[in-house]
Amino acid sequence: MGGLRVSTDKGELDVPLVHRFLSTGAYWSPGVSRETVERAIAGSLCFGGYLEGTGQVAFARVVTDAATFAYLADVFVLPEHRGRGHSRQLMEAVMAHPQLQGLRRFMLATLDAHDLYAQYGFASVARPERLMEITRPIP
Repeated sequence: MGGLRVSTDKGELDVPLVHRFLSTGAYWSPGVSRETVERAIAGSLCFGGYLEGTGQVAFARVVTDAATFAYLADVFVLPEHRGRGHSRQLMEAVMAHPQLQGLRRFMLATLDAHDLYAQYGFASVARPERLMEITRPIP
């Protein structure tokens, strides 16, 4: 698996890179504003993945109360760095974080990475009839 260093230090994040990927490379947030990305980072537990000599190549953020609930969002590895186990290393760091232990519910939404998340215990919602949502266009 090779050498991904994961940090929760927001000061290390390459915010322009995160914004660029989320606004132009992610199916879930096309056109998201830089201001929205910055607000999301400020209100979340963030994980940056870094390679020596390359810089940031991965990102994930978790919205949580650190007691009962968490929502995993904006997980990505830059396309040119995929297939090297970085997503697994990033997820291992997320799942091991002290603030995310003992939660009653940990959720996420994904279009195409079910196999990755299943390795960490995520499954389809058991009772979807209990869930509701409001969806709005991305600002």
